[in-house]
Amino acid sequence: MTQPWTAGYLPGVADEEVRWHTLAFGSGTEALQVRVPMLQPAQLRALALRVRRAAAEHLKCLPVSRVIEIVDAAVARLLDPLDPCRQEAESLLPAITGYDPEMVRLGLSAFLQTFRAPQLHRFVAEDFANPKVLDEFQPAMKGGAVRAFGPDLLVHSWAGNVPALPLWSLACGLLVKAGNIGKLPSAEPVFATLFARLLVQVHPPFADCLAVVWWKGGDQDSAAALFNEADTVLAYGGNQAIAQVRSMVPVTARFLGYGHKVGFGLVGRPALDSLRGPATARLAAHDIVRYEQQGCYSPHQFYVERGGQVTPRRFAQYLAAELANLQQRFPRRALALEEAAELARWRQAGELRAMAGGDAELFGDADAAWSVACSDTAQALAPTGGGRSIQVCAVDALEDVVPLVAPHAAFLQTAGIATEPRQLLRLGELLGRAGVTRIAAIGAMTAPEAGWHHDGRFNLLDLVRMVEIEQGAERAADALAPYAQELRP
Repeated sequence: MTQPWTAGYLPGVADEEVRWHTLAFGSGTEALQVRVPMLQPAQLRALALRVRRAAAEHLKCLPVSRVIEIVDAAVARLLDPLDPCRQEAESLLPAITGYDPEMVRLGLSAFLQTFRAPQLHRFVAEDFANPKVLDEFQPAMKGGAVRAFGPDLLVHSWAGNVPALPLWSLACGLLVKAGNIGKLPSAEPVFATLFARLLVQVHPPFADCLAVVWWKGGDQDSAAALFNEADTVLAYGGNQAIAQVRSMVPVTARFLGYGHKVGFGLVGRPALDSLRGPATARLAAHDIVRYEQQGCYSPHQFYVERGGQVTPRRFAQYLAAELANLQQRFPRRALALEEAAELARWRQAGELRAMAGGDAELFGDADAAWSVACSDTAQALAPTGGGRSIQVCAVDALEDVVPLVAPHAAFLQTAGIATEPRQLLRLGELLGRAGVTRIAAIGAMTAPEAGWHHDGRFNLLDLVRMVEIEQGAERAADALAPYAQELRP
């Protein structure tokens, strides 16, 4: 029997001091066991103090440009197909997630490229007009000086719906020079483990500046032990999980939660001629397939404008054909029992609407690995059954979509749009007012650009404290300087 793969990164803690829990993934020849560390609350507190102390000694004194160089060196190794760490990721992630290996390979490379040095510099510049405020006091526009200080200890509670997702928050934590401890998601405990180990190989002084741990969901003693030591807690996941984490974070710590969102797309008449219509459907299909609609930015509904050469119904047919083609290249992962049940309920509702006649159709057989529902009547935004299922609705004008999505402002994030420039700006204004925080090209909905404002917030500014030396304090100090006496009459 193959030995379990060991997850987690625990500086200063020996394996024999840890109680291990085994997670099982896959089945048959694809079966994989991963053992994750279960530390006692006292061990978690000691680990938090160790990471906090090491970050103060080895991380906070580094210029942010040097931190970027270190992260870039680790990412460069993960982008190298011959690097053992990259090969291990390509071997383990498909078994863990159930995603097609080729999809993992391509998706991982595209994702990692947003964390190379040029992109990380943009990441910093997006939030700080003068990135040197992360290193030392800098002149303030209003007078005086200003400096940004990151948390002494930043705790991450990661979600496992998208492979490599922990890199977003971990990179942010490093850029603001925080000591970082991340809680592994049970659904994907591999990538954060690999990256932490690789980062320490690239820059050994980081050895004690970060840790990767795990505990069972609902273990309040373990969570409290770590959260009580944190300055800031970041949490990703479903809304129920976010609420649970929030309830355990002390009021003295900053909490940032990123919960469940539903993506949608709008296709205007300019994208619906005989050439652009099929091409747009191809791009939309890639957004559906990439990450199997598990991301907060994944589309569940497309609103298609009437009046183009390609009708909304024809667009739905193109979309169905593209999903069928992609199934041949990137087979859909096996659905869990509850996922299959949810998809079956969604399909059944679509079949009933189609059987009732009128304007509803459902493309895709019950045993197909994709489903496209088409309606000639605009419908309010709602999640589909997942498993590459998508709703296509006809609208007279893309502006008509706004009242359909606005009631769900709390769940809005990404809208993919295919239309001409003037309408793009007009829709951006309307959708922004409705609650949308990211407008992307169709085909790029699941690939956010470096430095994007996740859920409309700042990636780095939300993590730091801004410390100001007022202009009056500078003047008072000048009056006490040795040279000030020489100026007195």
